[in-house]
Amino acid sequence: MTETTISAAPDAPSTPSPPSVPPAVLRPVSAAARIEMLDILRGFAILGILAVNALAFAWPFEVFGNRDSAPFAWTGANLVSDWVVQVFFHDKSRSLFSMLFGVSIFLVGGERADKVRGRLLRSRLFWLLLIGTVHGLAIWYGDILMHYAYTGFLMLLMRSMSARKLLWIGGGISLMWGVIGAAAAIVTAHLPPEMAGQMKPPEVDPAVIRATIDQVRGGWAGAMLENAKAWLMVQGFSLFMIPVTLPLMMLGLGLFKSGWLSGKAPVWTYLLAVAVGAAILAALGWYGWVADNAEGDPTGGLAGALAQFGFVVTLGYAAAVILLTRSALGVVTRLFAPVGRMAFTNYLTQSLIMASLFYMPWGAKLYGQIEPGMLWAFIGGVWILQLVWSQLWLSRFEMGPLEWVWRTLTYGRPAPLLKRV
Repeated sequence: MTETTISAAPDAPSTPSPPSVPPAVLRPVSAAARIEMLDILRGFAILGILAVNALAFAWPFEVFGNRDSAPFAWTGANLVSDWVVQVFFHDKSRSLFSMLFGVSIFLVGGERADKVRGRLLRSRLFWLLLIGTVHGLAIWYGDILMHYAYTGFLMLLMRSMSARKLLWIGGGISLMWGVIGAAAAIVTAHLPPEMAGQMKPPEVDPAVIRATIDQVRGGWAGAMLENAKAWLMVQGFSLFMIPVTLPLMMLGLGLFKSGWLSGKAPVWTYLLAVAVGAAILAALGWYGWVADNAEGDPTGGLAGALAQFGFVVTLGYAAAVILLTRSALGVVTRLFAPVGRMAFTNYLTQSLIMASLFYMPWGAKLYGQIEPGMLWAFIGGVWILQLVWSQLWLSRFEMGPLEWVWRTLTYGRPAPLLKRV
């Protein structure tokens, strides 16, 4: 699944009946009432997701899934670009956003005994499922909103668990998947060459890649056909990711209920998370670079094994951001809060911008033309744009434009948008 929240009860209404929604619930959350730390972390996550997804906008699905099928060389700037993405962003930004989505399940739905807020939560997830479907089929196949929606329907059943249970279950299962994945990476690296070769995904004929590029660049119909085919594959794979995403959502909510994610835990816990995350990140960077610059895998699978613990690095990232925000450097980290407050808008506009640049009929049709090293110019441009425009928009409005649409659909009536004086 590319990077960037469930199964509703069949008798649950898609929107709440207006009389049952207290006016106080309908009002948007004021800036003062928001948990700023969550917005900052969400801002970091949503920008990092673009770094992972950029290649999937610019090249066929086969190139994103298997770099050996790329019609360009993984050398020089391309090699460095892939190393940066795999080491610093892959499975880190998505893990952080999954944890934060688990928190939002509780913030929106409250305890399971709260029937009104629970119904609003189901409505919110129902509309997210529909929006994700449209996004995936009409704009970009790598949509993750559908996955968060149906996984969120499971998470809502667990939102009243204690912090201890959420941490033990969510953290334990996430660690278990990491250990299993690491063991598999090491075992695979030590298989006889003929067996290891059979387990590698087959390379796609360069002629097939070229034909896909030509079809996508040939017009909107061809681009949407290829997008739909890739969307079906991604959504099929997404179902198998539920056991990975759900524990991360539980872990995130457990960290929030314990006070850790909102910056209220003892400093030593953040320092420990930074130290462990940095150690894994440093080792992953070194072994990843060695593996990328050699034939075979001279690391004996260590690069692949360390990559399985991305969620631990994510906790280190979160701890570092929390510590910086509590220090004099908080003026810098707080620049990301508006991006996080408009995360839904920013995620979808990332797709719209990149799709317009690479394959939509009204854009530059750069699909299959920009190699990974050059993609950072586009990633950086979108980052700057969203950092600036999120601040400007929220200086006048209570929420992002697509957050307003989502909220209006959820409540069945227009939500206040203009910032109150």
